[in-house]
Amino acid sequence: MTSALNHEKEFEFTREDFDYLRKIVTATTGIIADDDKYTMYYSRLARRVRRLGLKNFAEYRRYLENNRESEIIELVNSVTTNLTAFFREKHHFDFLAETIVPKLRGQRRIRCWSAGCSTGEEPYSIAMTLAEAIPDHARWDIEILATDIDSNVLKKAASGIYEMSRVDGMDPQRLKRWFKRGRGRNEGYVRVDPALVEMIRFEQLNLLHRWPIDEKLDFIFCRNVVIYFDKPTKNKLVDRYADQLVDAGWLFMGHSESLFKSTERFKLLGKTIYQKVE
Repeated sequence: MTSALNHEKEFEFTREDFDYLRKIVTATTGIIADDDKYTMYYSRLARRVRRLGLKNFAEYRRYLENNRESEIIELVNSVTTNLTAFFREKHHFDFLAETIVPKLRGQRRIRCWSAGCSTGEEPYSIAMTLAEAIPDHARWDIEILATDIDSNVLKKAASGIYEMSRVDGMDPQRLKRWFKRGRGRNEGYVRVDPALVEMIRFEQLNLLHRWPIDEKLDFIFCRNVVIYFDKPTKNKLVDRYADQLVDAGWLFMGHSESLFKSTERFKLLGKTIYQKVE
């Protein structure tokens, strides 16, 4: 099996290497890597092996053991998936603008969380939705917590700078209102309006650890995250979300995720939108 796995590969990568590395990732993050993630692990981590000037994954494992605290961060950053887009699953943002905002108008205060925010497209989409749905939003007390386990994508998110290709297809009026086109050396990039950046607090967070949240939240976006956990971890995480939400608060999940038979603390409103049962 080893020879088949390593056919024409730059570095030897055995099943033992794969099992060792994915076990560390699971122990650190709770994220499960099935056997079909072998190729992904190799391609992502081969870049790291090359950058460190190592000869193979056996050397990388030794390096990891000798630099465990710092290298585990690099390991997790390498193998976590960060697929995202502005206004991905548009119906979630329509629900936010048309249903949630009117219900919160009386309190003029919003606390929410983008859990697994990746490179920031999701929290900025939330911020744009809130700003557009609330004409006097500057007078509201709004805070969006945006977290991810990957420190590299968080840096990109906090910068608010994106390639033009990331905003292709966005409504022209929205693009003109919330993004500034780069010029000269920055041509081909756009920068998010500072007013949106100010609404968001970016923090690195491992969902299995303590959460830096001292107050109840109105809604949580946790999309395409729980699919990477085993069922007990998923159920525990969903229960913690329920504890963190206000009564009748909302939880948004990814299109391939479901809470069916996982909890009685949420009811399905449709299209992967859940509401906390009071």
